[in-house]
Amino acid sequence: MSDPVAKRPAKPGGGRIAASQRTARQRSSARLAAVQALYQIEMTGTTADQVIGEFVLLRLKEDVDGVKLAEADRELMSELVRGITDRAGELDDMLAAVLDPDWPVERLETLLRALLRAGVYELSERRAVPVRVAISEYMAVADAFFSSREPALVNGVLDRVARALRPEECTPEPKVPASPV
Repeated sequence: MSDPVAKRPAKPGGGRIAASQRTARQRSSARLAAVQALYQIEMTGTTADQVIGEFVLLRLKEDVDGVKLAEADRELMSELVRGITDRAGELDDMLAAVLDPDWPVERLETLLRALLRAGVYELSERRAVPVRVAISEYMAVADAFFSSREPALVNGVLDRVARALRPEECTPEPKVPASPV
């Protein structure tokens, strides 16, 4: 499928909006590809550089179920994969701090763990990305892979991490009124 925004004739003053939308799609595709790459690394034991090379050479040009993937921001994808693999232990500690003690990080399904690590990495290291954007992006990635409760889990976990790391960007938690006795 071709990029409909890229094919439209430019309107006066509208070129920046189309380019901005295309760039946002490229970042979204990079996040999705990074989660796939992290999953592959964990499942195969392949190095980050090997998987990044494979993705750049082959997988970022694939069709999925007959739909051409949006071009991914390769630089962002590479930054995410390298940063997350380098800091996996620290990211897992941040996740463990907000997960229920009955659900340690190691108990999470591999793909879900990769996705949550990516979201936590963006919240902790890529401060130019607003909290709401980071959480929304990883909820969209969760929606691409899961159809059950996982997207809500991603939202809740990343929200708790964001409140710990970047409270100035988070709205206060709603106060639950005391129920009358």
